[in-house]
Amino acid sequence: MFSIQQFFSKGDRFQGLLEAAAAESHESVRLVIELMKSPRNTQNLDDLILARRKEKKISEQISSELVKTFVTGLEREDIESLARGLYRIPKAAEKLAERLVMAGAHLNGIDFSKQADLMTKATDAIHEMVKQLRNMEDMEKLKTFNDRLQLVELEADKYMNELLRDLYGGKYDAIHAIVIRDIYELIEKVVDRCHDAGNVVMQIVLKNS
Repeated sequence: MFSIQQFFSKGDRFQGLLEAAAAESHESVRLVIELMKSPRNTQNLDDLILARRKEKKISEQISSELVKTFVTGLEREDIESLARGLYRIPKAAEKLAERLVMAGAHLNGIDFSKQADLMTKATDAIHEMVKQLRNMEDMEKLKTFNDRLQLVELEADKYMNELLRDLYGGKYDAIHAIVIRDIYELIEKVVDRCHDAGNVVMQIVLKNS
């Protein structure tokens, strides 16, 4: 079997496509964060939908290239798994964006800055991890990004529990509580999707190092 270094040192088309997919995932999360700041700015939602369509095309191109390529340095299942993991990030971001627009005035006064910061850190980490596959000699750097992603996920879970505890304390009426909880859960899903994709990257690296 080829080493992962040999696979990516030749500028393999799959690395370029995976990096493009990671970039679109990163952009999708950036756009949904902008929408969280200005829910009435539907242009952000339109741009996010476009980013997910680009991500879908990249995922389809990876599948098409795999059909035409007889020899790959990585197992086909690993390439497909990472492409699928990256695609799920903008998909989750789009669902969050749609719900933000639907929720409208129910979210007035709700501070999402902490969750926005966690989503930013998560998508930054997975974006760098995918790019880092080109330089497998610097394993410590990749592990640093993965550790950072793991900490973000743990912090997001802890913060989610704090938010739910406050939400169930009777501060909001029923409809507001339901809407806010849904938004919280969709935000957490974005972070979880980044975490899942990071796990795939590490599995690939450990398998081929």
